[in-house]
Amino acid sequence: MSEIRVRVADYAVSAAPGVLVTIGLGSCVAISLHDPVAGIGGLAHILLPTEAMSRERGNRAKFAGTAVPLLVEQMQARGARASRLQAKLAGGASMFAALVVAQGLQMGERNVMACRAALLAAGIPLVGQDIGGDYGRSVYFH
Repeated sequence: MSEIRVRVADYAVSAAPGVLVTIGLGSCVAISLHDPVAGIGGLAHILLPTEAMSRERGNRAKFAGTAVPLLVEQMQARGARASRLQAKLAGGASMFAALVVAQGLQMGERNVMACRAALLAAGIPLVGQDIGGDYGRSVYFH
């Protein structure tokens, strides 16, 4: 079974029996999309909630609002149907919350909110999540 690494601000799409992997999620969020009928999955490692938070805006996988449409496009090109897609989220932790003055939302929370908004805008149901907390995560999407 082949394993495809998804780095920070990166994405990949694969058909079964592949494995999409992203490691070291802290405040970043992994968005996984799956078409269970076609057996096609996509994974994006979201770095920032909005394009306004970055000087470099050309990488669509970097932001929730652009990564979700990118994944949908790439998955549809391989035979997935948008109407069958399901999503899961992982990450969005507050890794250093004790060191930061409490002023509103932490970056992890902002990333999670942006991912949920992007999924809602695309009409993709969120069927699972492992988010928040103060610890990192890795995702192995079979």
